[in-house]
Amino acid sequence: MDKDRFHKQLDFLVEIDKLKTVLRQSLIIDKSKRENSAEHSWHIALMGTILYEYCDKDKVNLARAVKMALVHDIIEVYAGDTFAFDLEGYKDKQEREQEAADKIFGMLPEDQGIELRKLWEEFEAMETYDARFAAAMDRLQPFILNYHTEGHTWKLGNVNSKMVYKRIGVLKEACPDLWDSINEMIKDSIEKGYLKE
Repeated sequence: MDKDRFHKQLDFLVEIDKLKTVLRQSLIIDKSKRENSAEHSWHIALMGTILYEYCDKDKVNLARAVKMALVHDIIEVYAGDTFAFDLEGYKDKQEREQEAADKIFGMLPEDQGIELRKLWEEFEAMETYDARFAAAMDRLQPFILNYHTEGHTWKLGNVNSKMVYKRIGVLKEACPDLWDSINEMIKDSIEKGYLKE
């Protein structure tokens, strides 16, 4: 056993526990608390596993997409979570996240650090089928939370349906069989007053 390698891995695993303290804007469905980034990552990984049947299974590698889901927000340990509709927060988001990625992935043994960094970068670029599927789950999860919390975060952020359609648009390509149902939920959210038209 390479003890130096193990200690680097252990240090990384201890450090990413901090992701449990990074609060997002979304409430969990029972409205008892705000969701944290670790909960979000776990939820989208499981969503991908359950909803995989609605994507083109010949093009999406589920194991890679689930890895991306689990890794995609690790940088928030240092960069914090940027609310999806926060235009001001997006101004320096890329710079903050690149610095955070250097630090967090640099903790691992080189081969693992490079692997996870590449998965994170692929997710961010959303150019591959795996990344688009993982991103679709990433966008769908807070949508579901908003739908079941009467638009809590949408109302906080003064979000309208055009903004939601733009944000969740990757789902239409990645999981076209789901789109009609999600579109009905958006329309229902508008009718119920959860979301501005």
